[in-house]
Amino acid sequence: MSVFPMAEKQEIVQPEQLHFHDDGIYPGSVLPVLLYRATITVDAQDRASVFERTFAQNDWRNSWRNGVYSFAHYHSTSHEVLGVYDGIAKLRLGGEHGQTVEVRAGDVILIPAGVAHHNIGTSPDFSVVGAYPDGRDWDLLRGFPGERPGSDRVIAALPIPECDPIYGADGPMRQIWDSNSAK
Repeated sequence: MSVFPMAEKQEIVQPEQLHFHDDGIYPGSVLPVLLYRATITVDAQDRASVFERTFAQNDWRNSWRNGVYSFAHYHSTSHEVLGVYDGIAKLRLGGEHGQTVEVRAGDVILIPAGVAHHNIGTSPDFSVVGAYPDGRDWDLLRGFPGERPGSDRVIAALPIPECDPIYGADGPMRQIWDSNSAK
């Protein structure tokens, strides 16, 4: 039995799409944040390892385990996927006036380069696995003066990854991001 319930049915569940545009401090992105709910069964043993293996099989590597910073930040050199393997958190996406989402064990959130994100409250056990397409190195930018327009140019040059971090080449990420980048 697969720990990914959608894989058993050969059915891919479409992620929620959240859009965050340039607010003058954080670049945002033409690509939406993708929020996949309950991608892994909560009772699966060693959920962190399941996320690490799945991400790596889909060429999302350079993984780590930890939480999410409590200050607003974004990445210009890579997109980022976070697989929540324990606990619950409220994450603010898109900067100070962005949107708050609650994520819980089993959820995956795919954050395009340029979209600010930070932890605004968690359960004591909140933990994620983070990874990057093609194992890219990531930077840490905080919306300080002087980061832009250089970071904007780096973000604009990033390719859309070949594989969805959960579903691989046939997953929804590529189609969603391709259609949004063409706009």
